[in-house]
Amino acid sequence: MHCVAVLIVSIVLSLAPQSAQAVPLISEVFYDAVGTDNGLLFVELYGDPGSGLDGLYLEGINGANGNAGPTIALTGVFPADGIFVVADDFGDGSTLVVDADWIANFDFQNGPDSIVLRTATTTLDAVGYGVFDPGEFFAGEGTPAADAPAGSSLARYFADVDTGDNGTDFEISTIPTPGQAPLSSIPEPRTAALLGVGLLGLAWSGRKNRARRPL
Repeated sequence: MHCVAVLIVSIVLSLAPQSAQAVPLISEVFYDAVGTDNGLLFVELYGDPGSGLDGLYLEGINGANGNAGPTIALTGVFPADGIFVVADDFGDGSTLVVDADWIANFDFQNGPDSIVLRTATTTLDAVGYGVFDPGEFFAGEGTPAADAPAGSSLARYFADVDTGDNGTDFEISTIPTPGQAPLSSIPEPRTAALLGVGLLGLAWSGRKNRARRPL
């Protein structure tokens, strides 16, 4: 029954309303390493393979006062797998992040804070994380994601699915995985809906059968 429940959750998540701007998306963020952050932090993006990143920016938004920074100007193209990793500079032009596609000097803060992906005029995607008190500045989508503890990252359940709610889309990943991200295999809506109804019926039938089982 556990496997059925997991499959139902996956279908419901894949059918949830997605943002009008499907990609590019922020798929994983690692902003707090154990000990020093230098050269270890990264932001992973997912986009259409071959599409360009010129003119896009990653930017932190301070949860305490709404100030912007650091701001990273991006360039390049999404590779064949659609995953582009922006890695922190160790200080000599190199990074300790594996599969890095772009290296820049940055240090996004621990929560409550936000990271946005934008053009010069438009926010394309944003993730806010942590507990925002009244009067603080949440620049993410929907409700905030959890604040990942040191050594863990925040990662989308599916790199290519955006429901417009950070609390729904992101989970804490105890092992950061730059350059690796699960993608959703979204069924045709009518087929998926029928499958979901069938699985729900199966789950309910199983509950009824267990309830009726003689002692």
